[in-house]
Amino acid sequence: MQIKDREQLEGGRERITVVPESVDDLWHLQYVLEPGDRVAGDTTRRIQRNDDQMRDTGGEREHMWVAIAADDVEFHRFANRLRVGGEIVACSREDQLGFHHTLNVEGRDEISIEKRLKPDQEARLEEAEEATENPDVVIATVEEGKAHVHTVAQYGAEERASITGPTGKGEYARERSELFAEVADILKRQDADAIILAGPGFTKQDAYDYVEDEYPEIAEQITMVDTASVGDRGVHEVLKRGAVADVQQETRIESEAEYIDELTERIAQGAKAAYGPDEVQQAAEFGAIDELLILDDRLRKERGPDGEWDIDVDGIVRTTEQKGGEVTVFSSEFPPGQQLANLGGIAALLRYRLE
Repeated sequence: MQIKDREQLEGGRERITVVPESVDDLWHLQYVLEPGDRVAGDTTRRIQRNDDQMRDTGGEREHMWVAIAADDVEFHRFANRLRVGGEIVACSREDQLGFHHTLNVEGRDEISIEKRLKPDQEARLEEAEEATENPDVVIATVEEGKAHVHTVAQYGAEERASITGPTGKGEYARERSELFAEVADILKRQDADAIILAGPGFTKQDAYDYVEDEYPEIAEQITMVDTASVGDRGVHEVLKRGAVADVQQETRIESEAEYIDELTERIAQGAKAAYGPDEVQQAAEFGAIDELLILDDRLRKERGPDGEWDIDVDGIVRTTEQKGGEVTVFSSEFPPGQQLANLGGIAALLRYRLE
């Protein structure tokens, strides 16, 4: 996510201009936006007159800039689109003021948002911005005598290294190892969350075996994918197959699963854990929360008119961060999030046990 501009407004509100660059960014924005926010951007619209009669434009839509007071936010995962609906409060055509309109936000669309950011929303924007700057996946493509390393950050891939070496085995075994060692050294320096090792034939397996023996901490991050080519064409094959998206999802699930395993183990032992809104609120007030675990759906529901809890969810998040705790928002789409939902949608790993 690119954050192009931030401007402080009256009453603690901000105007933030952002450019989402991926489906992940649109997903993050779903939880940043809420009813009452002002969202603006370029759009198209069939012109409607004040007398509610459609102008005859032959079905064509007119380009314009609109700002709407959001009353509905929906993330359409399979359409790669975020829909933000509401009343038009400003527009490049004054005759459209007061009508309802839906902004369809897609990757690379620039929008501006006016709102008072809550702590978890601020964290989401920071996370999305950091994801653009730092690659979370590295793709290494190898074949006999050749290797390439690319980083993948949101949309697109960039080559970081192109390495050549001798071919064959036997007397060339040492030189092959040197090639693999150079690749491993480059991978280590990228500090990525996951690595995809791809290429044709058996060379990638040989490379993996070398890394597993010499750099086991790197091998733990590797997923292997068969491709017909290396270099840019090999990376294109990896991206086309959806391997990067799969690895990103698996990485997130693994992280959330570790928290859930730790939580359930502590609960079973009667140790330092709390779950459910009342227990977690008490833990936050005592400053006992080390890691707050909360379901993304709960953040949205408890803010709206359909909130089910008597507690102040935003207050818990804010108190946790003010007292040195960390906050992890779980996706309701994945199994760890579903496990957290069964525990009330909110839980915490504590610094000490509450009596």
